[in-house]
Amino acid sequence: MNPAILHTHIQDFIHQNLHSDLSKLLFKGSPFQGITIQELVEQIESKRKSKNKLPTWYASKQIYYPNKLNIEQTSSEVTARYKAGLISGKTLIDLTGGFGVDSYAFAKQFQKVIHCELDTELSAIVQHNFKVLKAATIKCIAQDGIAYLQQAEQRYDWVYIDPSRRSSSKQRVFLLEDCLPDIPQNLDILFRFSDQIMVKASPLLDISRAIDELTSVKEVHVVAVQNEVKELLFILKKRYSGNIAIKTVNILKDTEQRFEATFKHESKARFSLPKTYLYEPNAAILKAGLFNEVSHQLKIYKLHINSHLYTFNDCIDFPGRRFNILYVLPYKLKQFKKKLREPKANITVRNFPETVAQIRKKTNLKEGGDTYLFFTTDMNGERIILICEKC
Repeated sequence: MNPAILHTHIQDFIHQNLHSDLSKLLFKGSPFQGITIQELVEQIESKRKSKNKLPTWYASKQIYYPNKLNIEQTSSEVTARYKAGLISGKTLIDLTGGFGVDSYAFAKQFQKVIHCELDTELSAIVQHNFKVLKAATIKCIAQDGIAYLQQAEQRYDWVYIDPSRRSSSKQRVFLLEDCLPDIPQNLDILFRFSDQIMVKASPLLDISRAIDELTSVKEVHVVAVQNEVKELLFILKKRYSGNIAIKTVNILKDTEQRFEATFKHESKARFSLPKTYLYEPNAAILKAGLFNEVSHQLKIYKLHINSHLYTFNDCIDFPGRRFNILYVLPYKLKQFKKKLREPKANITVRNFPETVAQIRKKTNLKEGGDTYLFFTTDMNGERIILICEKC
């Protein structure tokens, strides 16, 4: 951490160059003594990435940014707020603090938060930023979180941990036991210091495998933002052995889509040929695998056991997208081209042997417009095209 970065004229330079060509800046070199052009570009790159992801940090003066990889890996403010809304208490320890976005959100719900970060420079950066953000109830510890937990011998209302999703070989990993720290191996230690644990995990993780690796899982949260799954959350309660709730949320600009069920509850789906309306579940539901539960709870019909599209005669509230079905056609391109005269359409494939790219090539349809095409398979195994509009 270079304190000179925080001088007013340096901060002004960073702000003035947020939209500059960074390759040209690198070529020109640093106009300041004691600060390299690489340091300046790093601040500019990271601040750029924070504009939408971390608006509080972006809007605050005197924020010191780490490298852009830290910004890419950190939680967004939106998902951090969601996590903080799930738990509360007097004390929480964040064992893998990173850039501190989650700790900052938790501080709104807890009287005291401990932020542990093994990277001493990142810890110093976070400590400075917390002072800027007036987060006085957060204490920064530049140490391995689990080691600190064992040394301090203090109990907490909650333990929060976000293991690294890259192995030492820098390859993406899909099991908790391959992450750092290894949570399954350290679970007994964690439960010595708290009865409640929240684990954040990669959206690429297999939920069933993760539940098997962990013990005492009470809830699983699948968190999507703008229909993109961002993280999985596992809520653990010491010695819990009851049913596991699986909760999905899709956080949109002005609303949230929520749906929940009991993990591995064996619900039966109902099936039908296309009716008046088509329903496409959001990404969080797809990740959670709640395909039959959607049909069961909402009393709507699946088009096919593997299509994961639903239909009904009424327009109902639904955790996903809703469409009015204009035409149902067999997959015969000549007939389809006669029916659809428009030069562009939005195409989705579900349980269909061809890709969107292949279909666009065959039909010469461009992306966009108000028409939505679903290429799928019905309950009888027939390939069909649904021509729809949003409702």
